Amino acid sequence: MGDTPHRSAHAGTGGTRVATSHEWPAGASARVAEPSGIPGMPDNGLGGGGGLPRARAFGAERAFRGLTLAAGTTVLVVIAAIAIFLIAKAVPALRANSESFWTFEGWFPNDDPPKFGIGALAFGTVLSSLLALLMAVPVALGIALYLSHYAPRRLGNALGFLIDLLAAVPSVVFGLWGRDYFAQPVADLSAWLNHYFGWIPIFGEGPYGNSILLGSVVLAIMVLPIVTSLSREVFRQTPTANEEAALALGATRWEMVRTAVLPYGRPGVIAAVMLGLGRALGETIALALTLGSTYAISFNVLQSGGNSIAANIANRFAEANDTGRGALIASGLVLFAITLIVNITARAIIYRRREFTESAA
Repeated sequence: MGDTPHRSAHAGTGGTRVATSHEWPAGASARVAEPSGIPGMPDNGLGGGGGLPRARAFGAERAFRGLTLAAGTTVLVVIAAIAIFLIAKAVPALRANSESFWTFEGWFPNDDPPKFGIGALAFGTVLSSLLALLMAVPVALGIALYLSHYAPRRLGNALGFLIDLLAAVPSVVFGLWGRDYFAQPVADLSAWLNHYFGWIPIFGEGPYGNSILLGSVVLAIMVLPIVTSLSREVFRQTPTANEEAALALGATRWEMVRTAVLPYGRPGVIAAVMLGLGRALGETIALALTLGSTYAISFNVLQSGGNSIAANIANRFAEANDTGRGALIASGLVLFAITLIVNITARAIIYRRREFTESAA
Protein backbone atom coordinates (compact mmCIF):
# COMPACT_ATOMS: atom_id res chain seq x y z
CA MET A 1 0.00 0.00 0.00
CA GLY A 2 2.76 2.45 0.77
CA ASP A 3 5.13 3.56 3.42
CA THR A 4 3.54 4.49 6.70
CA PRO A 5 5.21 7.27 8.65
CA HIS A 6 6.73 6.29 11.93
CA ARG A 7 4.75 7.16 15.03
CA SER A 8 6.30 9.61 17.46
CA ALA A 9 6.93 8.69 21.04
CA HIS A 10 4.73 11.55 22.12
CA ALA A 11 1.01 11.02 22.19
CA GLY A 12 -1.05 12.72 19.53
CA THR A 13 1.73 13.14 17.05
CA GLY A 14 1.82 11.57 13.62
CA GLY A 15 5.42 10.42 13.47
CA THR A 16 8.98 11.03 14.36
CA ARG A 17 9.11 14.18 12.24
CA VAL A 18 6.59 16.76 11.14
CA ALA A 19 5.63 17.10 7.51
CA THR A 20 7.26 19.88 5.60
CA SER A 21 4.03 21.92 5.33
CA HIS A 22 3.72 21.87 9.13
CA GLU A 23 6.98 23.79 9.50
CA TRP A 24 5.38 27.03 8.16
CA PRO A 25 3.69 29.57 10.40
CA ALA A 26 0.02 29.27 11.18
CA GLY A 27 -2.21 30.55 8.38
CA ALA A 28 0.17 29.64 5.56
CA SER A 29 -1.35 26.93 3.36
CA ALA A 30 1.19 26.76 0.57
CA ARG A 31 4.82 27.59 0.23
CA VAL A 32 5.62 30.55 -1.96
CA ALA A 33 8.28 29.86 -4.47
CA GLU A 34 11.47 31.75 -4.09
CA PRO A 35 13.47 32.88 -7.07
CA SER A 36 16.87 31.36 -7.12
CA GLY A 37 19.51 33.32 -5.35
CA ILE A 38 17.13 35.70 -3.50
CA PRO A 39 15.99 34.14 -0.23
CA GLY A 40 12.72 35.41 1.18
CA MET A 41 11.67 37.18 -2.02
CA PRO A 42 8.48 35.64 -3.45
CA ASP A 43 8.13 35.01 -7.11
CA ASN A 44 5.78 37.47 -8.85
CA GLY A 45 3.94 34.74 -10.62
CA LEU A 46 3.02 32.57 -7.61
CA GLY A 47 0.87 33.34 -4.61
CA GLY A 48 0.37 36.66 -2.81
CA GLY A 49 2.73 38.86 -0.92
CA GLY A 50 4.14 40.76 -3.90
CA GLY A 51 4.24 44.58 -3.86
CA LEU A 52 1.91 46.70 -5.99
CA PRO A 53 3.28 47.70 -9.38
CA ARG A 54 4.88 51.09 -9.45
CA ALA A 55 2.92 53.89 -11.05
CA ARG A 56 4.35 55.12 -14.28
CA ALA A 57 6.32 58.34 -13.96
CA PHE A 58 4.16 60.04 -16.65
CA GLY A 59 0.73 58.78 -17.66
CA ALA A 60 -2.61 59.96 -18.94
CA GLU A 61 -3.85 60.79 -15.44
CA ARG A 62 -0.95 63.10 -14.66
CA ALA A 63 -1.09 64.65 -18.11
CA PHE A 64 -4.78 65.49 -17.72
CA ARG A 65 -4.20 66.87 -14.23
CA GLY A 66 -1.42 69.08 -15.54
CA LEU A 67 -3.58 70.37 -18.40
CA THR A 68 -6.47 71.28 -16.09
CA LEU A 69 -4.10 73.00 -13.67
CA ALA A 70 -2.55 74.96 -16.52
CA ALA A 71 -5.99 76.00 -17.80
CA GLY A 72 -7.09 77.25 -14.38
CA THR A 73 -3.82 79.07 -13.85
CA THR A 74 -4.08 80.68 -17.29
CA VAL A 75 -7.44 82.21 -16.39
CA LEU A 76 -6.00 83.78 -13.25
CA VAL A 77 -2.96 85.03 -15.15
CA VAL A 78 -5.17 86.64 -17.81
CA ILE A 79 -7.32 88.38 -15.18
CA ALA A 80 -4.22 89.64 -13.38
CA ALA A 81 -2.69 90.82 -16.68
CA ILE A 82 -5.86 92.76 -17.56
CA ALA A 83 -5.89 94.42 -14.14
CA ILE A 84 -2.20 95.34 -14.39
CA PHE A 85 -2.68 96.78 -17.89
CA LEU A 86 -5.67 98.89 -16.84
CA ILE A 87 -3.90 100.21 -13.75
CA ALA A 88 -0.71 101.05 -15.65
CA LYS A 89 -2.58 102.95 -18.37
CA ALA A 90 -4.98 104.71 -15.98
CA VAL A 91 -2.49 106.06 -13.42
CA PRO A 92 -1.00 108.87 -15.63
CA ALA A 93 -4.46 110.19 -16.51
CA LEU A 94 -5.62 110.02 -12.89
CA ARG A 95 -2.56 112.01 -11.81
CA ALA A 96 -3.24 114.67 -14.45
CA ASN A 97 -6.93 114.98 -13.50
CA SER A 98 -7.70 118.31 -11.82
CA GLU A 99 -11.08 117.23 -10.38
CA SER A 100 -12.26 114.44 -8.13
CA PHE A 101 -12.45 111.23 -10.14
CA TRP A 102 -15.24 109.84 -7.95
CA THR A 103 -17.58 112.83 -7.60
CA PHE A 104 -17.08 115.10 -10.64
CA GLU A 105 -19.99 114.79 -13.09
CA GLY A 106 -18.31 116.14 -16.22
CA TRP A 107 -16.07 114.50 -18.81
CA PHE A 108 -13.42 116.82 -20.27
CA PRO A 109 -10.19 114.79 -20.36
CA ASN A 110 -8.97 116.59 -23.52
CA ASP A 111 -8.97 120.02 -21.84
CA ASP A 112 -5.96 121.63 -20.28
CA PRO A 113 -6.01 120.88 -17.40
CA PRO A 114 -8.08 117.69 -17.88
CA LYS A 115 -11.26 117.30 -15.84
CA PHE A 116 -13.26 114.08 -15.68
CA GLY A 117 -15.15 111.99 -13.17
CA ILE A 118 -16.79 108.60 -12.95
CA GLY A 119 -19.73 109.56 -10.71
CA ALA A 120 -22.40 110.19 -13.35
CA LEU A 121 -21.25 107.29 -15.52
CA ALA A 122 -21.26 104.80 -12.66
CA PHE A 123 -24.67 106.06 -11.54
CA GLY A 124 -26.16 105.62 -15.02
CA THR A 125 -24.60 102.17 -15.37
CA VAL A 126 -26.01 100.89 -12.09
CA LEU A 127 -29.42 102.56 -12.50
CA SER A 128 -30.06 101.23 -16.01
CA SER A 129 -28.93 97.73 -15.01
CA LEU A 130 -31.13 97.63 -11.92
CA LEU A 131 -34.16 98.86 -13.88
CA ALA A 132 -33.49 96.20 -16.51
CA LEU A 133 -33.42 93.48 -13.85
CA LEU A 134 -36.58 94.87 -12.25
CA MET A 135 -38.40 94.41 -15.56
CA ALA A 136 -36.74 91.20 -16.74
CA VAL A 137 -36.55 89.00 -13.62
CA PRO A 138 -40.33 88.58 -12.92
CA VAL A 139 -40.97 87.77 -16.59
CA ALA A 140 -37.99 85.40 -16.74
CA LEU A 141 -39.06 83.50 -13.60
CA GLY A 142 -42.61 83.18 -14.89
CA ILE A 143 -41.39 81.79 -18.21
CA ALA A 144 -38.97 79.42 -16.46
CA LEU A 145 -41.68 78.05 -14.17
CA TYR A 146 -44.08 77.58 -17.09
CA LEU A 147 -41.49 75.77 -19.20
CA SER A 148 -40.36 73.50 -16.34
CA HIS A 149 -43.62 72.64 -14.54
CA TYR A 150 -46.66 73.65 -16.58
CA ALA A 151 -46.02 73.37 -20.32
CA PRO A 152 -46.08 69.99 -22.10
CA ARG A 153 -42.59 68.64 -22.68
CA ARG A 154 -42.53 69.21 -26.44
CA LEU A 155 -43.96 72.71 -26.18
CA GLY A 156 -41.59 73.55 -23.33
CA ASN A 157 -38.55 72.40 -25.29
CA ALA A 158 -39.61 74.36 -28.37
CA LEU A 159 -40.31 77.57 -26.46
CA GLY A 160 -37.08 77.18 -24.48
CA PHE A 161 -35.13 76.88 -27.71
CA LEU A 162 -36.73 80.05 -29.08
CA ILE A 163 -35.95 81.99 -25.92
CA ASP A 164 -32.35 80.79 -26.00
CA LEU A 165 -32.08 82.18 -29.54
CA LEU A 166 -32.47 85.70 -28.11
CA ALA A 167 -29.03 85.33 -26.55
CA ALA A 168 -27.55 84.83 -30.04
CA VAL A 169 -28.87 88.14 -31.41
CA PRO A 170 -26.02 90.70 -31.67
CA SER A 171 -26.12 93.71 -29.37
CA VAL A 172 -26.05 96.17 -32.27
CA VAL A 173 -29.31 94.68 -33.56
CA PHE A 174 -31.01 95.32 -30.23
CA GLY A 175 -29.57 98.84 -30.16
CA LEU A 176 -30.73 99.75 -33.67
CA TRP A 177 -34.17 98.25 -33.02
CA GLY A 178 -34.51 100.18 -29.78
CA ARG A 179 -33.37 103.47 -31.30
CA ASP A 180 -35.34 103.37 -34.56
CA TYR A 181 -38.51 101.41 -33.75
CA PHE A 182 -38.96 101.35 -29.99
CA ALA A 183 -38.10 104.94 -29.08
CA GLN A 184 -41.50 106.40 -29.95
CA PRO A 185 -43.57 103.81 -28.01
CA VAL A 186 -41.32 104.38 -24.98
CA ALA A 187 -41.73 108.16 -25.37
CA ASP A 188 -45.52 107.73 -25.38
CA LEU A 189 -45.24 105.51 -22.30
CA SER A 190 -43.07 108.13 -20.62
CA ALA A 191 -45.69 110.81 -21.21
CA TRP A 192 -48.40 108.54 -19.79
CA LEU A 193 -46.32 107.71 -16.71
CA ASN A 194 -45.60 111.38 -16.09
CA HIS A 195 -49.27 112.29 -16.47
CA TYR A 196 -50.53 109.76 -13.93
CA PHE A 197 -47.48 109.17 -11.73
CA GLY A 198 -45.58 112.43 -12.05
CA TRP A 199 -45.60 112.84 -8.27
CA ILE A 200 -42.99 110.04 -8.13
CA PRO A 201 -39.49 111.52 -8.61
CA ILE A 202 -38.38 108.95 -11.18
CA PHE A 203 -41.31 109.84 -13.49
CA GLY A 204 -40.46 113.49 -14.04
CA GLU A 205 -41.10 115.76 -16.98
CA GLY A 206 -39.58 115.51 -20.45
CA PRO A 207 -38.38 116.04 -23.06
CA TYR A 208 -38.77 112.35 -23.84
CA GLY A 209 -36.57 110.39 -26.20
CA ASN A 210 -33.32 108.48 -25.71
CA SER A 211 -33.51 107.98 -21.96
CA ILE A 212 -32.59 105.64 -19.15
CA LEU A 213 -36.01 104.00 -19.52
CA LEU A 214 -35.43 103.21 -23.20
CA GLY A 215 -31.99 101.77 -22.49
CA SER A 216 -33.33 99.75 -19.56
CA VAL A 217 -36.11 98.21 -21.68
CA VAL A 218 -33.58 97.13 -24.32
CA LEU A 219 -31.29 95.75 -21.59
CA ALA A 220 -34.21 93.84 -20.05
CA ILE A 221 -34.87 92.07 -23.35
CA MET A 222 -31.17 91.21 -23.65
CA VAL A 223 -30.94 89.87 -20.07
CA LEU A 224 -34.18 87.87 -20.33
CA PRO A 225 -32.79 84.71 -22.03
CA ILE A 226 -29.88 84.42 -19.55
CA VAL A 227 -32.05 84.53 -16.43
CA THR A 228 -34.73 82.34 -18.03
CA SER A 229 -32.37 79.56 -19.14
CA LEU A 230 -30.50 79.28 -15.84
CA SER A 231 -33.68 79.47 -13.74
CA ARG A 232 -35.38 76.82 -15.88
CA GLU A 233 -32.50 74.39 -15.37
CA VAL A 234 -32.51 75.06 -11.62
CA PHE A 235 -36.26 74.44 -11.34
CA ARG A 236 -35.94 71.19 -13.30
CA GLN A 237 -33.38 69.90 -10.80
CA THR A 238 -35.83 70.03 -7.90
CA PRO A 239 -36.04 66.49 -6.41
CA THR A 240 -39.15 64.69 -7.59
CA ALA A 241 -39.71 63.37 -4.08
CA ASN A 242 -40.15 66.92 -2.77
CA GLU A 243 -42.74 67.74 -5.42
CA GLU A 244 -44.65 64.47 -4.96
CA ALA A 245 -44.63 64.90 -1.18
CA ALA A 246 -46.20 68.35 -1.49
CA LEU A 247 -48.85 67.08 -3.89
CA ALA A 248 -49.55 64.06 -1.67
CA LEU A 249 -50.28 66.40 1.24
CA GLY A 250 -53.00 68.07 -0.81
CA ALA A 251 -51.09 71.06 -2.20
CA THR A 252 -52.16 72.59 -5.49
CA ARG A 253 -49.70 72.98 -8.35
CA TRP A 254 -48.89 76.57 -7.34
CA GLU A 255 -48.56 75.62 -3.66
CA MET A 256 -46.19 72.83 -4.66
CA VAL A 257 -44.11 75.31 -6.66
CA ARG A 258 -44.12 77.82 -3.81
CA THR A 259 -43.18 75.34 -1.07
CA ALA A 260 -40.93 72.84 -2.90
CA VAL A 261 -39.55 74.33 -6.13
CA LEU A 262 -38.83 77.97 -5.26
CA PRO A 263 -37.06 77.32 -1.91
CA TYR A 264 -34.85 74.65 -3.46
CA GLY A 265 -33.93 76.80 -6.46
CA ARG A 266 -33.46 80.10 -4.60
CA PRO A 267 -29.61 80.05 -4.66
CA GLY A 268 -29.60 79.24 -8.36
CA VAL A 269 -32.13 81.94 -9.16
CA ILE A 270 -30.08 84.51 -7.24
CA ALA A 271 -26.97 83.42 -9.13
CA ALA A 272 -28.84 83.72 -12.45
CA VAL A 273 -29.95 87.23 -11.55
CA MET A 274 -26.40 88.18 -10.60
CA LEU A 275 -25.06 86.86 -13.90
CA GLY A 276 -27.75 88.81 -15.72
CA LEU A 277 -26.67 91.89 -13.79
CA GLY A 278 -23.09 91.35 -14.92
CA ARG A 279 -24.32 91.11 -18.52
CA ALA A 280 -26.26 94.36 -18.18
CA LEU A 281 -23.39 96.23 -16.54
CA GLY A 282 -21.01 95.45 -19.38
CA GLU A 283 -23.36 96.17 -22.30
CA THR A 284 -21.89 98.72 -24.71
CA ILE A 285 -23.37 99.14 -28.19
CA ALA A 286 -27.04 98.85 -27.26
CA LEU A 287 -26.76 101.55 -24.62
CA ALA A 288 -24.55 103.73 -26.82
CA LEU A 289 -27.40 103.80 -29.36
CA THR A 290 -30.27 104.29 -26.90
CA LEU A 291 -28.95 106.66 -24.21
CA GLY A 292 -28.64 110.42 -24.50
CA SER A 293 -24.91 110.71 -23.58
CA THR A 294 -25.26 113.27 -20.80
CA TYR A 295 -23.14 113.57 -17.67
CA ALA A 296 -25.50 114.25 -14.78
CA ILE A 297 -26.83 112.34 -11.80
CA SER A 298 -30.62 112.39 -12.08
CA PHE A 299 -33.27 109.96 -10.87
CA ASN A 300 -35.65 111.01 -13.65
CA VAL A 301 -35.58 107.94 -15.90
CA LEU A 302 -38.02 109.42 -18.44
CA GLN A 303 -36.08 112.51 -19.47
CA SER A 304 -33.71 112.33 -22.42
CA GLY A 305 -30.17 111.74 -21.27
CA GLY A 306 -28.25 109.23 -19.22
CA ASN A 307 -24.98 107.48 -19.88
CA SER A 308 -22.98 104.43 -18.83
CA ILE A 309 -19.33 103.55 -18.53
CA ALA A 310 -19.27 101.14 -21.46
CA ALA A 311 -21.33 103.41 -23.72
CA ASN A 312 -19.10 106.38 -22.91
CA ILE A 313 -15.99 104.40 -23.86
CA ALA A 314 -17.55 103.49 -27.22
CA ASN A 315 -18.65 107.07 -27.95
CA ARG A 316 -15.51 108.94 -26.80
CA PHE A 317 -12.60 106.69 -27.69
CA ALA A 318 -12.16 107.91 -31.27
CA GLU A 319 -11.81 111.58 -30.31
CA ALA A 320 -9.68 111.08 -27.18
CA ASN A 321 -6.05 112.14 -26.89
CA ASP A 322 -3.49 110.35 -24.72
CA THR A 323 -4.96 111.66 -21.49
CA GLY A 324 -8.47 111.02 -22.75
CA ARG A 325 -7.67 107.42 -23.55
CA GLY A 326 -6.12 107.03 -20.12
CA ALA A 327 -9.30 108.46 -18.59
CA LEU A 328 -11.45 106.01 -20.54
CA ILE A 329 -9.22 103.16 -19.42
CA ALA A 330 -9.59 104.37 -15.83
CA SER A 331 -13.37 104.19 -16.21
CA GLY A 332 -12.96 100.73 -17.70
CA LEU A 333 -10.99 99.74 -14.63
CA VAL A 334 -13.95 100.74 -12.45
CA LEU A 335 -16.31 98.73 -14.66
CA PHE A 336 -13.91 95.77 -14.54
CA ALA A 337 -13.93 95.88 -10.74
CA ILE A 338 -17.74 96.10 -10.60
CA THR A 339 -18.32 93.17 -12.96
CA LEU A 340 -15.64 91.09 -11.22
CA ILE A 341 -17.33 91.62 -7.86
CA VAL A 342 -20.72 90.73 -9.34
CA ASN A 343 -19.45 87.48 -10.88
CA ILE A 344 -17.54 86.45 -7.75
CA THR A 345 -20.68 87.02 -5.72
CA ALA A 346 -22.68 84.90 -8.16
CA ARG A 347 -20.21 82.01 -7.90
CA ALA A 348 -20.20 82.25 -4.12
CA ILE A 349 -23.99 81.97 -4.07
CA ILE A 350 -23.87 78.93 -6.34
CA TYR A 351 -21.43 77.12 -4.05
CA ARG A 352 -23.44 77.81 -0.93
CA ARG A 353 -25.46 74.64 -1.47
CA ARG A 354 -23.58 71.46 -2.32
CA GLU A 355 -26.53 69.70 -3.89
CA PHE A 356 -27.03 72.51 -6.40
CA THR A 357 -23.36 72.50 -7.30
CA GLU A 358 -23.25 68.73 -7.80
CA SER A 359 -26.39 68.69 -9.93
CA ALA A 360 -25.14 71.59 -12.05
CA ALA A 361 -21.78 69.88 -12.59
